[in-house]
Amino acid sequence: QVHLVESGGGSVQSGGSLRLSCVSSGHTLSDYSLAWFRQAPGKEREGVAAIDSSGYKTYADSVKGRFTIPLDNADTTLYLQMNSLKPEDTAMYYCAADVAGRSPRVVLATPPPLDRSYWGQGTQVTVSS
Repeated sequence: QVHLVESGGGSVQSGGSLRLSCVSSGHTLSDYSLAWFRQAPGKEREGVAAIDSSGYKTYADSVKGRFTIPLDNADTTLYLQMNSLKPEDTAMYYCAADVAGRSPRVVLATPPPLDRSYWGQGTQVTVSS
């Protein structure tokens, strides 16, 4: 069983940076495809960034050039480095591990079902203008 816990959210001004962490207990993360999703009030959950077991990464167009998704060397912590934040980045951010190991592009487009994935509880990011 994999237990994911996110942290690092907070309130920042436009143009600021935050680094979110997703710590795994129970299993190393490198066996899965991993992703960050976000959901703003009244909006659907959207994929932000994803990485597969080979290290291939992909990003939503809205965050390309601003966000990166590194995995630590111990393969137990997934990060989301967010730079040049904008008010439209305000949302609850979730990390997820896709047990099926689907490609990052597929994971971003289609969040994995609950019975084939592990999810954290979320961390709030608020960006003010």
